[in-house]
Amino acid sequence: MSTDWSSELVARARVHAALGEPARLAIVDRLVLGDASPSEVGAELGLPSNLLAHHVKLLEQAGLVERSRSEGDARRTYLRLRTAALTGLVPSGVRQARRVVFVCSRNSARSQLAAALWAARSTVPTTSAGTRPAEQVHPLAVATASAHGLSLARSRPQHVEQVVGPDDLVVAVCDNAHEELDPADRLHWSVPDPARTGTEEAFDSAFQDLADRVERLAPAVHVP
Repeated sequence: MSTDWSSELVARARVHAALGEPARLAIVDRLVLGDASPSEVGAELGLPSNLLAHHVKLLEQAGLVERSRSEGDARRTYLRLRTAALTGLVPSGVRQARRVVFVCSRNSARSQLAAALWAARSTVPTTSAGTRPAEQVHPLAVATASAHGLSLARSRPQHVEQVVGPDDLVVAVCDNAHEELDPADRLHWSVPDPARTGTEEAFDSAFQDLADRVERLAPAVHVP
């Protein structure tokens, strides 16, 4: 008997098939809380490059993972989890931290918005910083926050070296910051820089991206 399955059912089947292999499930678990380059994933999971490429290709075909080109080093790409392809996925790894510090290069937009979102979502303290701080918070970041009921009126850019402590969880929210910081145990969110476009739409898109990521990470972080 021939059965015409719906496209939605076929897509769900591809997701289940893709996750039915331990290495691919481990890759998805790694990307739940933050983005990573293929080399970073391979090093952490102990997968050779050819095998990693095979698994990533299957995850991409299933709609679970997508790539983005680094805004810092254009030779690099980052993998990010497409959470819309999953239902009911919650962060699997609990992290302990005295404070969450969001870092981008200028500390004028993404990191400021992320800290404001975090403060509204979690009781774990938060702040933000930059590797090369700007003179002021971007006006469109202030306007975007205000449009969503958050305030950046008193926020000022500050340097990461003057902010980050030994018990902080650092979340790099841009490629440049991730690549400029010394190697450390931190999370990386590859969020495109809205200031490059400089439009309200770009800032709102960055805000929504950060809001989704904060919502996933917040339940996993606890004060020790």
